[in-house]
Amino acid sequence: MWTGIIQHYRDFLPVSNKTPIVTLQEGNTPLLLSKSLSQRVGLEVYLKYEGLNPTGSFKDRGMTMAISKALEKGARCVMCASTGNTSASAAAYAAASGALKCIVLVPEGSIALGKLAQALIHQAKVIAIKGNFDDALTLVKTITQKYPVELVNSINPFRIEGQKTASFEVCDRLGDAPEYHAIPVGNAGNITAYWQGYQEYHNSGRAKRLPKMLGFQASGAAPIVRGKVVSEPETIATAIRIGNPASWKKALQARDESKGLIDEVTDQEILEAYKRLAGDSGVFVEPASAASVAGILKLHTQGYFQNKRGRIVCTLTGHGLKDPHIAVENIEKPVSLPPDMDVILKAIGF
Repeated sequence: MWTGIIQHYRDFLPVSNKTPIVTLQEGNTPLLLSKSLSQRVGLEVYLKYEGLNPTGSFKDRGMTMAISKALEKGARCVMCASTGNTSASAAAYAAASGALKCIVLVPEGSIALGKLAQALIHQAKVIAIKGNFDDALTLVKTITQKYPVELVNSINPFRIEGQKTASFEVCDRLGDAPEYHAIPVGNAGNITAYWQGYQEYHNSGRAKRLPKMLGFQASGAAPIVRGKVVSEPETIATAIRIGNPASWKKALQARDESKGLIDEVTDQEILEAYKRLAGDSGVFVEPASAASVAGILKLHTQGYFQNKRGRIVCTLTGHGLKDPHIAVENIEKPVSLPPDMDVILKAIGF
């Protein structure tokens, strides 16, 4: 029986018998072969669907570690800045601990209601600030340095330790690392974590190769691509609407060491990939998740994969129900017809 990432991968994690494990049985998420994307790109394309974690995003992998270690340390309060998914995860795991209070700072008006509702229902203290995510994170870092409160954003090293387990699962499922791994980049902790995980599995002999890491930022929030902080990031992909990533340098290290790249995709490219995933692969994700697929489609049109063989894994970071208004705004509305069989048959083409 699956009991969560800490128990399953404890040999690769900084835990001991003294660590009180707080888990919602996160991890063990599907790795789905997309026939549609494979045909389009010309390589085998797999979708690592992290939206099926307990709170609907990849954040749960890191949060089980961060909360468990906070509890081991004797903390009584945790705090994070969030564009949504981190707040939902931190609040849920703090509640599951039975001992920790959770405080969340969010940018006012820039967080999807589906994510905010999760943090609130788990009894977190949520404060909206008149600023962006980077302003919120600066405040959180200052407060947690001065007061007995544990920071649980991705700059907490235990978050990265937990998130790296997704690459272990990919290798376990495929029998080796893929040739390419595509991933959305916001605060850049996830690309850092995956690369660390791949390296550790490779060093342990459980993987024979290392993938090229392909990171993708939204064009309106692409500080790594542009080489400078974006003071007012803008994109429909709220989960990666970050102008000054906390793991910027480590993301560049992952890119360079893997001989990969970090590029940008437009909101239109993200939306097209978002709809393609739902319509052709049966996978509903939040917009930020679709950045990885938008990225490999962009690279395909540029000839990046031409004459190459192998497998691409695309991380899909969060579930579509996190941000349903984007779907509602981009679908054909249902028609309203009388309860008459002939009318209905005509409408559906019979």
